[in-house]
Amino acid sequence: MRITLILFTLIIGSFSLTAQSSFPDIDLKTLDKQTVNIKEAVSKGNLTVVSFWATWCSPCKRELDAVAEIYPDWQEEYNVEFIAVTTDNARTLAKVPGMVEAKGWDFTVLSDVNQDLMNALNFETIPQTFLIDGEGNIIYSHNGYNPGDEFELEDKIAVAAGK
Repeated sequence: MRITLILFTLIIGSFSLTAQSSFPDIDLKTLDKQTVNIKEAVSKGNLTVVSFWATWCSPCKRELDAVAEIYPDWQEEYNVEFIAVTTDNARTLAKVPGMVEAKGWDFTVLSDVNQDLMNALNFETIPQTFLIDGEGNIIYSHNGYNPGDEFELEDKIAVAAGK
């Protein structure tokens, strides 16, 4: 019984230590090498979805393709912004602009080449998606992608938007 209690305490403690309530103050780059502070980008008063991905990650690309189809509706109905953050390293980053153009993804794409933001948010696998309120607070997060997850995300967006 005592070992169970100790394990339970350690597990609960580890969740509270890794919990992130707001987006960190970290600079990322746009695909044309402009600096963007992610905390400022997600704290503009609107809901923002931030999705981490990479060119080599098939589930990531499926998720972004699915979101790209319904993103215009999200913008119109919920006034939400979508930011795709690539975790591609310096060697594979050159593939990103061509892929974004070929896929027709019409949302902001930033790069986290050194994985500073990924490390600050304390996760290791992608795709990883966050819903952020207008003040920069994380209100929902999801790891992985299965077809239909974009509709679950839309449900969370609708609730957060009060619709």
